[in-house]
Amino acid sequence: MGAATIAVLDVGKSNVKLSACDAAGRVCETLVTPNPSRPGPPWRHTDLRALNLWVLEALADLGRRHPLGRFIATGYGSGAVLVGDDPDAGGDGAVLPMIDYEQPLPEAVARAYAPLAGGFLDRGSALMMGATHVARQLFWAEQAEPAAVARARWLLCLPQYWAWRLSGVAVGEVTILGAQSHLWNVAAGGWAPIVAARGWGRLMAPMVRADADLGPVRAGLAARHGLPPDMHIHAGVHDSSANFHRYRAAGMAGVCVVSTGTWIVAMADGIDPATLDEARGMTCNADVAGAPVGGALTMAGREYEAIAGPQPADARADPAVLGRLIARGTMAAPSFGPDDGQFPGSAGRGRILGPPPDSPQERHALAVLHMALLTVACAGTLDPARPWVLDGSFLRDPAFAALVGALRPGRETWVNAEGYGIAAGAAALCRPGPAPAPDLRPPEPLPAFPDLSRYAARWRALAEEATNER
Repeated sequence: MGAATIAVLDVGKSNVKLSACDAAGRVCETLVTPNPSRPGPPWRHTDLRALNLWVLEALADLGRRHPLGRFIATGYGSGAVLVGDDPDAGGDGAVLPMIDYEQPLPEAVARAYAPLAGGFLDRGSALMMGATHVARQLFWAEQAEPAAVARARWLLCLPQYWAWRLSGVAVGEVTILGAQSHLWNVAAGGWAPIVAARGWGRLMAPMVRADADLGPVRAGLAARHGLPPDMHIHAGVHDSSANFHRYRAAGMAGVCVVSTGTWIVAMADGIDPATLDEARGMTCNADVAGAPVGGALTMAGREYEAIAGPQPADARADPAVLGRLIARGTMAAPSFGPDDGQFPGSAGRGRILGPPPDSPQERHALAVLHMALLTVACAGTLDPARPWVLDGSFLRDPAFAALVGALRPGRETWVNAEGYGIAAGAAALCRPGPAPAPDLRPPEPLPAFPDLSRYAARWRALAEEATNER
């Protein structure tokens, strides 16, 4: 693999992955650990200390098998850490535990925050569930722990937190701040008004590009943990934006990239921010150069869990079971979780209609069918006609992509057969030149389901009921 080996840390809500990528962005090895939350006080939070130990041990482990020359982190857009001056203080540098964004806010905090958040383009999204937005997390921390906030030096989003821990250099970056933090106005290319209004400018680190080289890993950290001493640290990038960049870097403009996991996140270039509808889960994101990118998202992973229940990792939807569910009209109407997605007013109103699923196999198949319908609703808000590329954890079950393709007949639907778009996109930021073309393939075919279009129309009508009843 040579000296171009890149370590990519992908911090997801459920799991954390550390991958060694070669010069072409191919993943050669991946280590994985769960990312559980811990109870308060002062709030439910990520166990940063435990995660720090794992990341440092995993980096040393990978470094014994691969000549790691570069490191870059990606992460979800709703995670941030208030830190002090010393990256080693307390073992993780944090002055407060990192808020789990699914933690419900105190009602008084939610009410007080809403009028401060500005208009849609200031926020880049609707006001979403729980502690989703970094600005709202900081506002809550000010109310609950003012002394700790006063001690903080920086507020760092997840990728930049890990860059700071390893390099000691604090920076900000546009893709992650443009991912519904409510701190950055992507369309205007500057801080949202709430930053100045709340006096938060002192916590905002200097802005750099995601590919910025911050220098080598801190010498003391490398010596203590056996890390490659000449490994250079890059600023880092939002996870779905890294996946989007993977296709842009390969010269593929004009596609809609659909990342799947805890969230379905659809992104497409060439979308006028003025056309984005926050009530339909649409967002104004940023590409690595800071230009606006149309986005849409829905918390589909939680929908899957609510419908499918416990399932083996290798669960696969049987086409015969899918056909039986469709024919008898068994369907899951959104939304089971606290997020509306594309259907305003639907949060918490999810229900199973028709004959209920009577086995784990039926529950899994129903959940996969529901995920496909949600994907079409989500990405369809941006552009239903352009080619779509599907990526992420939902592709473990081939029926998911096949159903998405069947639900949009006559349109191009592609699957990234590599399965590591986030890592490949992040790695592409650490080396010059274009990225190689991704290995795109059409979905595996399923038997024709004669009732599918009628089923989908009925599902959509039921999903819209909550919107019409608002």
